[in-house]
Amino acid sequence: MNAALCVLSSSSSGNCSALVVSTPGGTGVILIDAGLSPRRTRAMLEVAGLANLPVLGMVLTHLDADHWHPGWVGARDEDVRLWVHRRHRGRAEREGAMHRRAEVFDGVFSPAPGVEFAPLLCAHDELGAAAFRISLPGGTTLGYATDVGRPSDELAAHLAGVDVLAVESNYCPNLQRASGRPAFLVRRIMGGGGHLSNQQSAELAFRISPRGHIVLLHLSRQCNTPQAALAAYGGCPLPITISSPEAPTAHVPIEASTKPGPAMPRVEVPALRQPLLWG
Repeated sequence: MNAALCVLSSSSSGNCSALVVSTPGGTGVILIDAGLSPRRTRAMLEVAGLANLPVLGMVLTHLDADHWHPGWVGARDEDVRLWVHRRHRGRAEREGAMHRRAEVFDGVFSPAPGVEFAPLLCAHDELGAAAFRISLPGGTTLGYATDVGRPSDELAAHLAGVDVLAVESNYCPNLQRASGRPAFLVRRIMGGGGHLSNQQSAELAFRISPRGHIVLLHLSRQCNTPQAALAAYGGCPLPITISSPEAPTAHVPIEASTKPGPAMPRVEVPALRQPLLWG
């Protein structure tokens, strides 16, 4: 195994995933998002059995408070490079994220030898959030998409056929509407520039057609449950891992599969008014 994904924690309280990669220089960890405090990140790495591995880099999808913790301004080691999207540079500078070793990306970049991140900026609030198609040693691929607003054709094409797909499944529409949250917040989340519902997540995954495994990210504590998220994926033949805000997931190996992913739909299914028929 050349790579594995472990989601250390994922929710509106903080998001951070550990991508474990074996490079010519040895095995290390790339952190995707840094929404946990440095202390909690280290504790979660310890629980996940990854504390002894070097951190090779940190890659941010965007700089919302649950994806970038200000404690990292002074706690990041000088030799750990931080990567932020060009669109987010101004915010990163204002928040002090650029004062140490930092890089701005707009196209494909390599945070570690043999690892390439291909970004796609997706609709999320004003500045957007980056989704990644990640190419790994051994020819395997990981798709990583959170806070992406809506299941667009461009995003589905960008991540098509990855070996492992990590994708947000943020809310149940019924629970969202019944939550008592302010109307502006509900509109922000559900309006196409916020988060994916369970049904939208499943629609996007169906169109991407991952080959080996699905990892669900960023479940809302107030407006979702693991059971509701899984129900939207009913009939999916792939193993599904659900992330938690409380504890790291198991290590999900990113391995090449000789099997094709579930069959792609002939037409888009708006809002999943019809059930998905997984291959």
